[in-house]
Amino acid sequence: MLRRILVANRGEIALRIIRACRELNIETIAVYSEADRESLHTRWADWSVCIGPSASQRSYLNAQNILAAAIAYGADAVHPGYGYLSESAMFAEMCEAHNLVFVGPSPQQIELLGDKSRAKNTMQKAGVPVVPGSEGAIGNEQDLIKVAEEIGYPVMIKASAGGGGKGMRLARDRQELIRGFNTARAEAAAAFNNDAVYLEKFIESPRHIEVQLLGDNFGRIVHFGERECSLQRRHQKLIEECPSPAVDDGLRAEMGRAAVRGAEAVGYRNAGTMEFLLDDSGKFYFMEMNTRIQVEHPVTEMVYGIDLIKEQIRIASGQALAFDQSDISPKGHAVECRINAEAVRINSRPSPGLIEQLFVPGGCGIRWDSHVYQGYKVPPFYDSMFAKLISWGADRSEAIERMQRALGELVVEGIETSIPFHRAMMADARFRRADFSTDFLEQWLEETELSNKE
Repeated sequence: MLRRILVANRGEIALRIIRACRELNIETIAVYSEADRESLHTRWADWSVCIGPSASQRSYLNAQNILAAAIAYGADAVHPGYGYLSESAMFAEMCEAHNLVFVGPSPQQIELLGDKSRAKNTMQKAGVPVVPGSEGAIGNEQDLIKVAEEIGYPVMIKASAGGGGKGMRLARDRQELIRGFNTARAEAAAAFNNDAVYLEKFIESPRHIEVQLLGDNFGRIVHFGERECSLQRRHQKLIEECPSPAVDDGLRAEMGRAAVRGAEAVGYRNAGTMEFLLDDSGKFYFMEMNTRIQVEHPVTEMVYGIDLIKEQIRIASGQALAFDQSDISPKGHAVECRINAEAVRINSRPSPGLIEQLFVPGGCGIRWDSHVYQGYKVPPFYDSMFAKLISWGADRSEAIERMQRALGELVVEGIETSIPFHRAMMADARFRRADFSTDFLEQWLEETELSNKE
């Protein structure tokens, strides 16, 4: 087992990893920027090291400072969490070069699956259903127009190295296609230092479904069912569920087999998530694979009764998975609300500042993952999510009722938050019927804002 892990992240995920390490009797080193000096993860780790100023580029994305801290404090491994350097093949390679275990897949796997066009080709060869589109990146307008006309409009232009909605443009005709191509390339270059883009058929009003995977170093790969991630705004998830209300046992097994087949094609190890689009006829298509733990991993943990972070660490320590697919079965239903320092409105912006009052809900089936406390100042430099509220119930209805109850108890004063939105969504008839897709939330916000004006 690993002895001492540096947690190369911040906020709730850093604290989540520290808690898992403590239960495994592993020492931890927290890193923090000057803005995060008072964050809980810095207090609960065995050691804490300031790695730079507030700006992420000079702290949490500063690989040299992070590695220097790991070496200076005698770490034998680095856990990257999610975001930041978690999907950087170069950082994983740097860790290995300094004899540090990277708690995640190999640099080669990260590089391959991080290139969306290469990943798509790999999955297609492995027999995983993919969205019709270009074979790799498209370099000129002539090829772009040819592929678009072959697969038919509407189409989606996507950055090969993209994520979070950056470098994506929808085109319903040739004019939009050419304009979107140039815009997407410029945006991708600015965001990822890579202007390569590819083209896919646009699936109208799909659901966003993802399958949780774990693979060890001995070739065993298993899946933990699926998560429903369709409730998004600006391509950012706000509510997730496990299992998906749109997936039955047969489809679950089929998607799980496809996800495992795709992971086996690259010899995948550690935790990863295969993301699919599901259309209204029940057909699913590979979208991408995230080579890290996901923000929404708690809903899978609640339903499948497994600590995914601990499993990551055990795998990185060289241990084999202690179970196979036949040992894994779901129980009940879980819902997660991402609590952001931002009101959920069409033109809302983050609301950093002092948390003047905080009351956290509890009771049966309720989990709170957060690094904040009363008197904590939410900094303006990072993602606005500061907590995750998770509920579990024997079925979806009970999980929603528990979430509604917990949101009613939750008090956060001093900053604007997403809590009013979550309360409204738990009471929404369409949400309760599971009658939604990836475009539902944008439409819901427009209808709500129009109704408020009237």
